[in-house]
Amino acid sequence: MSGGGLLVAGTTSDAGKSVVTAGICRWLVRQGVKVAPFKAQNMSLNSFVTREGAEIGRAQAMQAQACRVEPTALMNPVLLKPGGERSSQVVLLGKPVGEMSARGYHGGRQQRLLGTVLDCLERLRGTYDAVICEGAGSPAEINLRRTDIVNMGIARGAGLPVLVVGDIDRGGVFASFFGTVALLSPEDQKLVAGFLVNKFRGDVSLLEPGLDMLHGLTGRRTYGVLPFRHGLGIDEEDGLRVSLRGTVRESVVAAPVGEDVLRVAVCAVPLMSNFTDVDALAAEPGVVVRFVDRPEELADADLVVVPGTRGTVRALEWLRERGLADALKRRAAEGRPVLGICGGFQVLGEHIEDDVESRRGQVNGLGVLPVRVRFAREKTLTRPTGEALGEPVEGYEIHHGVAEVLGGDTFLDGCRVGQTWGTHWHGSLESDGFRRAFLREVARAAGRRFVPAPDTSFAALREEQLDRLGDLIEQHADTDALWRLIESGAPQGLPFIPPGAPA
Repeated sequence: MSGGGLLVAGTTSDAGKSVVTAGICRWLVRQGVKVAPFKAQNMSLNSFVTREGAEIGRAQAMQAQACRVEPTALMNPVLLKPGGERSSQVVLLGKPVGEMSARGYHGGRQQRLLGTVLDCLERLRGTYDAVICEGAGSPAEINLRRTDIVNMGIARGAGLPVLVVGDIDRGGVFASFFGTVALLSPEDQKLVAGFLVNKFRGDVSLLEPGLDMLHGLTGRRTYGVLPFRHGLGIDEEDGLRVSLRGTVRESVVAAPVGEDVLRVAVCAVPLMSNFTDVDALAAEPGVVVRFVDRPEELADADLVVVPGTRGTVRALEWLRERGLADALKRRAAEGRPVLGICGGFQVLGEHIEDDVESRRGQVNGLGVLPVRVRFAREKTLTRPTGEALGEPVEGYEIHHGVAEVLGGDTFLDGCRVGQTWGTHWHGSLESDGFRRAFLREVARAAGRRFVPAPDTSFAALREEQLDRLGDLIEQHADTDALWRLIESGAPQGLPFIPPGAPA
């Protein structure tokens, strides 16, 4: 017998689907329900490697953590990793299967994957009491409905009830809710059970008359009103849209333990991937993290991070165009700390031979690390463990580039020359002891009287964050009604709202 299920859709991208999905998952697991997350198709540059060596969206890995289960490829069978405005790498069941244009993917390949994603979902439902699915964008994207496998396509295929999330902080939430339903076919509308308001500020009693009117117009109830909360940032899906101004997260800034703060500048390279690597730095009291795109913004930075990217050669060109390449080389020569991660590690090397990603052949790197990189067709997907700076470290690797290290001191799988560090390992800074040791090195080199907090646990902070999401659902949603949806499906007799989907 298959377990229950629910599809969390949204009126728009970034309406809060990932947060709500994680919150429902954490609420359910605290009730003793065996639950798993699922997203049929994800477009993201932030990914994760499962223990079996499969690449999935990082948001689904976070949601698995909310469920207190190990993430697997079944939870995100299709991952699209943008390589530009019009093409993406297609990752199927955790392994890359090629590059494809948006037209080619939506023109036929996507629809052929429906059977695969439904099979993955059914396998999860056969193992878990409940599977909470996340949609993508909006279910009312009428130009894409014919080939949809992530919103109403998966809901129809698996008979899932649908909860539509709307971000009221953006405005227009009532029109968005109504319009979303009214642009769906009668068959799709039968599965849309109701709505969930996200990011509400103020007195809920002022909103209730509108919710009553929405119920009268659509015959569908609102299952909860979630208040606006700062500091609920979770692993982002989209590496293409990162604010270049401000900090990584809206977290409460704790006072530094030492006399000084430590300033970290992250180069916002094109197609930035796994920029979540710096979240562990931002979680440290007294560490200030910002994204930058100008060389003058490196001047007061104690540490510069060159993050991962899905376009290493393009990122190298961007660094040169912006004047950041020269600034990085000056920093390295002056012994000021620089950390390159994955693609960022590759650009710091002597040269790159790329006949796979950019197909540009041999390209000169910045030459600050004695490393030569050759792009292999097969992608490296591993979960390495090791030791650095006298501390145990865990990480994960996602890259086509194979590095030949020709000198310097050993650092994880890469090397270190002076205060320039490079590694392919994502997630290494989440290892608390290593992170503290690394920050002490950076502070010493930068001449800062910064002291890492002795008790910051990134894993504990992540657990607290997930519990806060569970609290939001438990305290501000009708959980009894949500469970009935998950267990029994959409209510019978939901009215059709014209005009419906165009022919």
